[in-house]
Amino acid sequence: MDAAASSALGWLCAGVTALFGVTALCRASRNPLGIAKGLLWSLLAALLGLLCVPGLGAAVGLGVFVLGSLVCCAFLGDRDLLPVGDRAVLITGNDSGIGHALAKHLDSLGFVVFAGVLDKDGPGAQELRQSCSPRLCVLQLDITSTTQVKEAYLTISEQLQNAGLWGLVNNAGILGFPADGELLPMSTYRHCMEVNFFGAVQVSKTFLPLLRKSRGRLVNMSSMAGGIPLPRYAAYGASKAALSMFSGVMRQELSKWGIKVAAIHPSGFRTGIQGTAEQWDEQEQELLASLAAETRSAYGEEYLLGLRSYLVQLPSHCAPDLSPVLAAVLHALLATRPHGLYTPGKGAYIPLFIFCCFPLWFYDFFISKVLGAGSAPGQPRMAGGENQKL
Repeated sequence: MDAAASSALGWLCAGVTALFGVTALCRASRNPLGIAKGLLWSLLAALLGLLCVPGLGAAVGLGVFVLGSLVCCAFLGDRDLLPVGDRAVLITGNDSGIGHALAKHLDSLGFVVFAGVLDKDGPGAQELRQSCSPRLCVLQLDITSTTQVKEAYLTISEQLQNAGLWGLVNNAGILGFPADGELLPMSTYRHCMEVNFFGAVQVSKTFLPLLRKSRGRLVNMSSMAGGIPLPRYAAYGASKAALSMFSGVMRQELSKWGIKVAAIHPSGFRTGIQGTAEQWDEQEQELLASLAAETRSAYGEEYLLGLRSYLVQLPSHCAPDLSPVLAAVLHALLATRPHGLYTPGKGAYIPLFIFCCFPLWFYDFFISKVLGAGSAPGQPRMAGGENQKL
């Protein structure tokens, strides 16, 4: 191909790529939250277009054009949201935190919300009844209780009749007592798995027939700790990792029914999941009582008693604004092309990117500096009796 043809093809690629960028910006402008992202993609498309100059040659120019087009097309699809209409959504764990805020948010948008709570007479349930519309229905739903899950299914099926359930948000979860994996009693591992994983699986399996009717959405609230290893979260992270893997497999298997599945991996948000002082006392005593004498001696009393300070300080390091998580769940519920994975929260994608793309030693070093792993609340005593950094 001569220089003139190469130049013409290069400029054609540049022009069409720029057109994709302008279209992306116009589509994003329909949603104020999407303007910034649309501008970013448009600038990227324009940059790719500038690379398609005659000097690159026809083959390279065409390759850059195809890449830019694919990126822009991917963006164009994820901004289209379906109308709320009379879509019904079941959310678990609405007593407080993300579930409580999400129930209010979706109700305000016009969804028919079924809000599952651990205590139907508790303050969280009472507030939902008082502050939300008559469409919202509060359900007694302990997701570890097969009986309560079946009762909730019958109640929702009766109210929806043949309409089907559009969305299921498995939000209910527990944190447990953050501590070194060696220190955690087996009861903590079992409890985290029972609530964070087995409970979500049981609810999903029970309500899938209703999701199949509507070709709806399954959204699982996992955690950043479910995608990357984080110190002190062996039990919690393992249970959330299981939930994330379950989400991925179900996304593949349920696609034949038109059901779309998404996992949410939020970073640190202030939700109250760490529990109350009374719960801390109980968990701390259980942890200390389960330790063998050799383990207690190796870590030292100062380190063990200092574990609780991590829980006390945890809320101060978490973002109080839950809107990024709510926006991610809404997108997963209504987008024509929802993502399989969402990472709401400032910088939530950075540790995941480093974990996936860099050597593990670098990730471990990064996490040790960011979280101060091994430096607080104290230093465990090593075999030789000397204090060393982990």
